[in-house]
Amino acid sequence: MSAARKSTIVLGVIGSDVHVVGNHILAHALTEGGFDVVNLGIMVSQEEFIGAAIETRAGAILVGSLYGHGEIDCRGFRQKCEESGIGDILLYVGGNLVIGKQEWEPVRKRFEEEMGFNRAFPAATRPADVAAMLQEDLRQRQSGGAAYG
Repeated sequence: MSAARKSTIVLGVIGSDVHVVGNHILAHALTEGGFDVVNLGIMVSQEEFIGAAIETRAGAILVGSLYGHGEIDCRGFRQKCEESGIGDILLYVGGNLVIGKQEWEPVRKRFEEEMGFNRAFPAATRPADVAAMLQEDLRQRQSGGAAYG
């Protein structure tokens, strides 16, 4: 990604979650990957994510949750984006998104197919893999192709 075409992304940890280490690691990896990262830190509301995305004209919002309440905290997120005029923004979510041990595939489907996230990642996902997928999704959007799938 060239410096002239850096994409701005908004990153943070949603809800009452105070797990910040993964957030900092991901922010570093994304910055190294050529993104302009607006890191909102911890305990971020849906409205704060959306407001920052609008203000910075971000191409994506990346939501982290490690305390298991991501499913609760992320309900209605896509709808709020739509109501705010950024309904087509790329939405990524990752971490320990649900309470208890659950098979990943149904969790992923719930976040992507039911909740409107473009991609959902388990906690063990490598930050460099997230950066590569995000770069490709944004590139495809800029060229008019499908953003994911």
